[in-house]
Amino acid sequence: EMVKGVCLVHSSTLIQLEGFNVLLYRNIETLKQSQVTLLSGGGSGHEPAHAGFIGDGMLSGAILGGVFASPSISSILAAIRAACGPSGLLLIVKNYTGDRINFGQAALLAQAEGFKVEMCVVADDCALAEGKGITGGRGVAGTVLVHKAAGAAAASGLPLAEVLAAAVGVAESVKTLGVAMTTCTVPGTAPSGRLDDKTIEIGLGIHGEPGMAQSAWKPSKQLVSEMLTVIVPRLPTAAPLPTVSKKVCLLVNNLGGTPAMELYVVAQDAAAQLRDDFGLEASRVIVGPVMTALEMQGVSLSVLPLDDPLLAARLDAHTNAPAWPTVAHLQSGGAVQTVKPAAVPPPEASAGSAGAGSGAGLS
Repeated sequence: EMVKGVCLVHSSTLIQLEGFNVLLYRNIETLKQSQVTLLSGGGSGHEPAHAGFIGDGMLSGAILGGVFASPSISSILAAIRAACGPSGLLLIVKNYTGDRINFGQAALLAQAEGFKVEMCVVADDCALAEGKGITGGRGVAGTVLVHKAAGAAAASGLPLAEVLAAAVGVAESVKTLGVAMTTCTVPGTAPSGRLDDKTIEIGLGIHGEPGMAQSAWKPSKQLVSEMLTVIVPRLPTAAPLPTVSKKVCLLVNNLGGTPAMELYVVAQDAAAQLRDDFGLEASRVIVGPVMTALEMQGVSLSVLPLDDPLLAARLDAHTNAPAWPTVAHLQSGGAVQTVKPAAVPPPEASAGSAGAGSGAGLS
């Protein structure tokens, strides 16, 4: 039903692959003849990811699994067959066991059929220590920045190897950490009692997986400080190299149930702390829901170094993908700019003698 709704609302740009929960760009037949195409996907429940990012300069299609369930190999293979043209196709996959297995198997089958297919795995979550866990870091909101950079590279006409390199470059550089005030409830299951109304969890996964620490509720500034203290040391720009740019892209992602006003509070705190505490300039800021966890109340921060001006240009490049937010260009190093209010004009002098106190001129 959701797939039908998405196709209905975005019928001018999206079509469904018959028999599969696969959405494709409406002009896919023309598109695949002229450039590398991009597919992504995974379990549902993270909307607008991934179908909301289908469009010029981003994804060419998305494969949708059940709620928090990887799509089947047959669905992924059908999407590859429909979307891959002479220039080849790139799969962008979040780092979860089911997704890696199913997308990887589908890619191998497609390659055996003669399709040019490559795969980029995104593991931007900092909740796990580097090298820990069965598969390493999870793929979360930073994946959408990979979509954008690789999509812009593909739209510029680059060959598959260079589009893959653009995707891998972002996937290896972007780092993300979230904090949640509530868990999420999978339809048909009982609500989780993991967090009570006095407890938050840093690093809680987008499927409700355990995070790195629980604590009492804290003000935004303190939470943001704790999150950036984990994220920034994992960035490629963490080393004190004078030749490395200190500009970054900051993505403030709504995990599903967070009011917009709270997102802007977090964005202000994060941009200020990146500047004041870490010497990093958030020259690009993106605020909004890009990868949610059903109704989870929380926020994630993603930080992407912009060492290469080409990467910033790719984030700025045009796309008509319906869910891609506005990319804000911060001025004055992120400091809030103000203007003085107009001076209040003095009362007009009365028609009679000035200061006579007669009340002349009052009405």
